[in-house]
Amino acid sequence: MNNYLKRILGTIAIPLIAFAVCQILCIAGGVTYFANAFSWKVFVRASASVMLTTFALHINLNSGRFDFSLGAISLLSSVISAQISIAAGLPVWMMLLISILAGFVLGVLSGIVYVVLRLPAIIVSLGVTLFYEGLAYVVTGGYGVSFVTNTEYTSVGTIPFYCAVIVVGLIFMIVVFDLSRFGYNHRALMYGQKISVNTGIREIPNAIITYGIAGMFMGVVGFISATNNGTIQMSLNFGSIGVMFTAFFPMFVGGFIGRFSNDKLGYLLGAVTSAFVSLMYSRLNVDSSIQQIVTALILVGFVIFLSNEYKITTFFTGHRAERKTA
Repeated sequence: MNNYLKRILGTIAIPLIAFAVCQILCIAGGVTYFANAFSWKVFVRASASVMLTTFALHINLNSGRFDFSLGAISLLSSVISAQISIAAGLPVWMMLLISILAGFVLGVLSGIVYVVLRLPAIIVSLGVTLFYEGLAYVVTGGYGVSFVTNTEYTSVGTIPFYCAVIVVGLIFMIVVFDLSRFGYNHRALMYGQKISVNTGIREIPNAIITYGIAGMFMGVVGFISATNNGTIQMSLNFGSIGVMFTAFFPMFVGGFIGRFSNDKLGYLLGAVTSAFVSLMYSRLNVDSSIQQIVTALILVGFVIFLSNEYKITTFFTGHRAERKTA
């Protein structure tokens, strides 16, 4: 019973603490944290986008592949789906499917380039980022895409839709990476690549499919961003990389929470924690430069905690704790 209670508390503690701190700061600032339905919409949308971005970053990073191209895939997939849907007069659900398919194809292409060139993933992803950003610029003539007046596309972003994205995304991750043979092989390659390959697990197809799945997630992120704004702005010279950095804080938080439950659930709760902080910034009208500084300090502080957790536990409990990797 105590073990179950510990797991439950460990799972929900960080999101609850973040909510409480943000609520107190908003009260001190004289504003209501969740003032209206729009505040809830902003919160749920941020949770969905950050969760999917965290999934996309995590599934390659845990195999030693750092992928800078996630933001560029999100950008180009949304450009492709918007251009095709507007030209053909397709319904919004078709735009979503095209964005997912485009993201998968772009991710697979990125994986193939990585496998063929046999260069470090971080180098390959930088080249792919520049190529995808340039391709999006060429496709739109540098003007981006705008469909602000198309109410069907811009009105899809509702709280039930974002909740559905969260639920489907979480279930997909658990089924594919925890319950399927593909997920078993993925974990085996992650923890023992040479032994896994010697036992017959095919490393290259697994890596390419993993890139494709990451692309699918970023296709949905691109769709959410495009339909929320009604416009798609171009990014050049690694301007799209910023999307990826939104996932670092929830990934560290989610990894910690995952010790007490499931790591995929942990990444969702990490995204929820990040969304609490983002909503607080919005309600208090915190300047963007201050936001970056505060977020960086929170991230660094949490990493320091993870690196010294065993010392902190030993200090407060008086018992020597087992050291865990951050």
